[in-house]
Amino acid sequence: MPRPRICRRVGQGPVHTFYKPQGVPLEGLTGVNLPVEGLEAMRLVDAEGLAQDPAAERMGVSRPTFSRILSEARRIVARALCNGWAIHIDGGSYRVIGEDSSTQGPGCRRRHQGRGGGRGMAAKGSGERQAPPAKK
Repeated sequence: MPRPRICRRVGQGPVHTFYKPQGVPLEGLTGVNLPVEGLEAMRLVDAEGLAQDPAAERMGVSRPTFSRILSEARRIVARALCNGWAIHIDGGSYRVIGEDSSTQGPGCRRRHQGRGGGRGMAAKGSGERQAPPAKK
């Protein structure tokens, strides 16, 4: 049995949780799931310009684990952008931490990706998902 994941610290939750190509109807659109900790890793390194060591410290994980989270998140986003897929930000094992390092909200959120948890887009394995039917 694998050991449980460490709860990752996230500085802020996502502003929006769903992105899709403009002008493409939601119906039948393929999408991928980006875990919240993957978004946080990209925010720290790519948006804030931190090196991986201090970014890993902020998230409360080792540097190799941080590197794996970051490369997987970049791979997911690159595939979605290159293929015109939607990106749904959800899932993972994380806790939102405020600027003063106090915890915001309940303890660690452990949400599994692709198990019917969001937006009607569920698939197994690859992280690819079908978009929900368009609202009328």
